[in-house]
Amino acid sequence: MHATLFRRRRPALACLNFLAATALVIGSQAASARATELSGGAKPVIEQFLLAQAGGLPGKVSIRIDTPMSGALPACDALEPFLPSGARVWGRVSVGLRCNDNGSARPAWTRYVPAYVAVVANYYVAGRPISAGDTLGAADIQPRQGDLSALPRGVVTNPQQAAGMVASNRIALGAPLRLELLRGATVIQQGQSVKVQSQGSGFVVSTEGRAMTNATAGAAIQVKTQAGQMLSGIARADGSVELPN
Repeated sequence: MHATLFRRRRPALACLNFLAATALVIGSQAASARATELSGGAKPVIEQFLLAQAGGLPGKVSIRIDTPMSGALPACDALEPFLPSGARVWGRVSVGLRCNDNGSARPAWTRYVPAYVAVVANYYVAGRPISAGDTLGAADIQPRQGDLSALPRGVVTNPQQAAGMVASNRIALGAPLRLELLRGATVIQQGQSVKVQSQGSGFVVSTEGRAMTNATAGAAIQVKTQAGQMLSGIARADGSVELPN
């Protein structure tokens, strides 16, 4: 009886093995297609477009453009590249291509081409375990180099972005410093007497006042003068307040 059941199951097992092998081949072909770089006239168009879009990024930019899963692109004499709304210009991106050959018999089309934009640059990490409320000094900021697209958004790429800032959360030794984990140091306390200055062409006017709130350097603050007038200005690192011109 067991031998009979085994003979009955052999065709089913063979079928399952065939399906599994077919799935592996298809998966391998799909992965191979995704990893193959795009050829043809569309590649330089996409490269130039991405380089222009990434022009303001720090560091060295390198681009890899893959063949879309749909295969090679149709012929086109006037390609128009674009990025989907809200897409960032580094890491894995999907670049849109429109073709609308005016006067050509070829139909218009739109395709999306996968690409990877690497941005290798300096970024900064914590040089020691940093507790919430600690003010960062030069020794607390250590440089590293890597692909920014593989790091969290908001990573510090300029030491001046972190120097003198206060940690709002605990930051582990060697962890990337991120702008959202830092806040400006308080330079003016609520109720503090402050000097209020207004500068113009060839003159400086100053008066005394009382800060109505706490403020970090560069933040807006209201000051009440001794005469009772409410003024709005910008807190400076030296604890003074500058009025807008």
